[in-house]
Amino acid sequence: MESTEWTLETLNKAYQQGYMVGLSGRSNDDCQYQNDVLVAAWEAGWDDGFQQHQLAQRKQLSHRQKA
Repeated sequence: MESTEWTLETLNKAYQQGYMVGLSGRSNDDCQYQNDVLVAAWEAGWDDGFQQHQLAQRKQLSHRQKA
C-alpha cells in the first residue's frame, strides 16, 4: 500500500489490531504500520486496549485482596 493511501477500512483494521495488542498487555513497539495516519490509528487502539488491560489487572488484584 502506498504510504499516502488509507481508507476507513484500513483505519479500523489498524485500530483493532492495536487494541488487541494493548488488551493483551504487549508493548506498543509491535506496530507494523509505516503510514503516519495508520500508525496513529493503531496507537489509539493500543492506548484503549492497554487501558482495558490495566483495568482488568486492577480488578483481579482487588478481588484477590478481598478473598
